[in-house]
Amino acid sequence: MSKYIAKKKFNKNREDYIEKENNLINKKKKSLRPTKTTVIYKQGMTVLELAEEMDKPVTEIIKKLMFLRVMATQNQEISRENAELLAMEYNLEFKDEVITDVTRFDEMEDFDKPEDLVNRPPVVTIMGHVDHGKTTLLDNIRNARVVDSEAGGITQHIGAYQVEKNGQKITFIDTPGHAAFTEMRARGARITDIVVLVVAADDGVMPQTREAIDHARASKCAIIVAVNKMDKPSANPDRVKQELADLDLLPDDWGGETPYCLISALKGTGIDNLLDTIQLVAEMLELKANPKKPAVGTVIEAKLDKGKGPVATILVDNGTLRVSDSFVAGSTYGKVRAMANDLGQMIEEALPGQAVEIIGLADVPSAGDPFKVFNDEKSVRDIATERAQRQFDKQHSTKQAVSLEDFFNRAEGKLKELKLIIKADVQGSIEAFKGSINKITVEGTSIDIVRTGVGAITDTDILLAEASEAIIIGFGVGTPSTVRELAEEKAVEIRTYRVIYEALDDIEAAMKGLLDPVFEQSVIGEVEVRETFNVSKIGTIAGCMVTSGIIRKNSIIKLVRDGKIIFEGKLGSLKRFKDDVKEVKQGYDCGLTLENYNDVKIGDVIEVYMMKEVE
Repeated sequence: MSKYIAKKKFNKNREDYIEKENNLINKKKKSLRPTKTTVIYKQGMTVLELAEEMDKPVTEIIKKLMFLRVMATQNQEISRENAELLAMEYNLEFKDEVITDVTRFDEMEDFDKPEDLVNRPPVVTIMGHVDHGKTTLLDNIRNARVVDSEAGGITQHIGAYQVEKNGQKITFIDTPGHAAFTEMRARGARITDIVVLVVAADDGVMPQTREAIDHARASKCAIIVAVNKMDKPSANPDRVKQELADLDLLPDDWGGETPYCLISALKGTGIDNLLDTIQLVAEMLELKANPKKPAVGTVIEAKLDKGKGPVATILVDNGTLRVSDSFVAGSTYGKVRAMANDLGQMIEEALPGQAVEIIGLADVPSAGDPFKVFNDEKSVRDIATERAQRQFDKQHSTKQAVSLEDFFNRAEGKLKELKLIIKADVQGSIEAFKGSINKITVEGTSIDIVRTGVGAITDTDILLAEASEAIIIGFGVGTPSTVRELAEEKAVEIRTYRVIYEALDDIEAAMKGLLDPVFEQSVIGEVEVRETFNVSKIGTIAGCMVTSGIIRKNSIIKLVRDGKIIFEGKLGSLKRFKDDVKEVKQGYDCGLTLENYNDVKIGDVIEVYMMKEVE
């Protein structure tokens, strides 16, 4: 028994000796390691990752955070400010990560070998005026591709679908509103190859028809005109052709370049001819793609599904998208866990020109965001993080918009074309301005009129101006406060004039680099007339509500009625109840008179300006 106890004691002493020796060895190794002097902070870093970066136990880092009154677990994200405080605590230099290689990799252009290129399906968007038959045409085309086994049971699954004609596929995108179409293009997305412009044969060209033409031209898409409702007795296709010819869409049978198809979406006649025309135009466009490379595409739409999480519809522009691919979509990332086609069928891969719904995103991207597959999962996360930082910096920095003042300086570099959107109170003003502006010739520059229209400046004009880098010129029209706010947000310049020659002088001076304004009008408020009172010795007193901003005594004002400016001048008086006041702020009532003007009516809008010196 004594021998057993002695042996056990010997083993215990031996184990203690080995453990002590190991501790000494580890201590010596640790002392030989270089001392940590710098901490590299990565966006989205967790407490555990920071502890490893600082070469400290995670429990010690958590305790330090508790002293800073920050309760955090090891898997919780740590803010940059708290990470910097911890680095100071340990006398470590604090630096932010610079992802130079990843940024270059993200923006690197991929070049395809000619032998790898194959024809891809054209991407078609159908646009036009309300009630001209867009939806009926889309339904007719969609139902035409249904095989017998699916007849009557087809349900549109995503916002795009494919039709097969003569053994070749055509991808249709459900008609986006013009604002959505422009928003996507403003993000750099050009997903549509061909726009089918639907015009009713019994109605002709309408305001939204003109808008659709402007948007299609601004995105440089091929245009096919579908003259619909040919089954109606009042159909007059020649009138439609003449009206569109005046808008520079000369029919091919009149010697022009724009294909026209006479159809009846309700009866289904002419649809085959329309599809054949689309394929003919696509053949002339020579649309090619390389299915052998990783997928590159565009987000068409995205949503948050309660059961599936973030879901996005992706249009594959180039390459092949497969299940389990790691990707970046805008400033988010993910891995394709499942993929469905437009019929709701689960598929393993998507070819160029195909639209699919994917699951596996970390967050919901925006429509128009670029989509790209990468082989390295770590690069995917780093690129998404770096993009998110760039997007944040862009949103919080001053956007460099196109303006008349800096046009000449920018023209010396890359901007050689001044783009304008013209809005006026009457069509005659537009025609006069267009005729006069064509006479302005300055070597090395040109003028492109993106769009013209009658009526007040709208949100659609702002979005189109942002996407096409245009300046908005207004003649005798008002600008609602909501539109002005959107223009400021999008950094779009709006210039309004009463005399056409002043606008022409400004534009010519800008093109010559001579424009140097000293003062400009700055909108400070908007007032709505709620009631009017006629007083014999004073004139018309307007009872008003300040709907935005502020109104000051002796302000410069513009009286707007039905979107048209009918008077410009100064305030005569400004009162709150019976007292004269210097100013009235948003949300308060006031009474006012206009200097030397009495034709004020209920519902009129008064835009309030101040003269601001331009630095």
